[in-house]
Amino acid sequence: MTLPTESIGSIPRPPKLLDAIEQFRLGKLSRDKLDSYYDEALKDTIIRLEATGSPVISDGEQTKSSFATYPLTNLSNIAADGITIPFEDGHTRQLPKLTAGPFKYGIHAGAYVKAAKRYTNKPVKQAVISASALSLLYPGEGIAGYSREQFLEDLILETVADIRGCLDAGAYRIQIDFTEGRLSVKLDPSKKLLQNFIDLNNRVLDHFAPEERKRIGVHTCPGGDHDSTHSADVDYADLIPDLFKLEASNFYMQLASEKNPEHVLGVVKNHLKPGQRIYVGVIDVINPDVEEPGQVRDRILQAAEYIPVAQLGTTDDCGFSPFEDDTSTGRDTAFAKIKARVVGTELASKILKC
Repeated sequence: MTLPTESIGSIPRPPKLLDAIEQFRLGKLSRDKLDSYYDEALKDTIIRLEATGSPVISDGEQTKSSFATYPLTNLSNIAADGITIPFEDGHTRQLPKLTAGPFKYGIHAGAYVKAAKRYTNKPVKQAVISASALSLLYPGEGIAGYSREQFLEDLILETVADIRGCLDAGAYRIQIDFTEGRLSVKLDPSKKLLQNFIDLNNRVLDHFAPEERKRIGVHTCPGGDHDSTHSADVDYADLIPDLFKLEASNFYMQLASEKNPEHVLGVVKNHLKPGQRIYVGVIDVINPDVEEPGQVRDRILQAAEYIPVAQLGTTDDCGFSPFEDDTSTGRDTAFAKIKARVVGTELASKILKC
């Protein structure tokens, strides 16, 4: 037995796919031809993930425009001028906004699970966006004839359907991306926004039985886009006590890029609950240098001083390319880093005798 290890989600898209997407948007490539490029990228991603020795496979989010906006595919009641999120290097990302009700998903993530399972017999993991992130789509000025309360009811039902579809499609694990957790503390130090986010996500999780929640996890990080973050200056101590109130069984935590990981691990130790497994980030996806397996091993052994081995797992800090146009990390680099995590986890498991 070895410690469980899983990727977070996105893998950098092949340049050929990115070129095809651009040609499609310019009207120079048919939809069928673009779909063939998507399928080729998906198949190649799964083959290369299997080659790393990864025990759990994902689709690398090859067919998503971003980890956050995939449910908005083909919707007509969305405008581009939503909330703007600034990153530390000065660049920004702007979320869309809802212009009319009702709110419905344009695509559910179960379709991604089914597509991935065509190319692998290994367990398949699927990342989904949180209800709290999508709640930011509702404009502050409101929508005539469509209250925020009704929007949230529709949002919860759609988010539940998104997760349920992944379970029904045979996903081994569903990971809820909650990268807005630390950001919410930055935006509102009173933590009222964070508590609202926690409550909203728990309203979603309440729809699942305890056995189903064992297959559901939550990912937190300070953002990762073009080698920059949006909330790394927020102390994990301001997030973790509320984070662990989420009714999920697995938590994927960015840690490798933290300036003081022992501080974070100490906070985790003080708030960890029975039945929760912490997948600690042992790969810094923003650093272009590929970790040595021994470096990964040592990060795991450090974490094991604070987290019981039976509640420990490993992961990457974040997805390598959460947004389609983020080419800051090379595809080969991403797979090399994943390989280092897999091997390093095996080395640590032997020492920890698990």
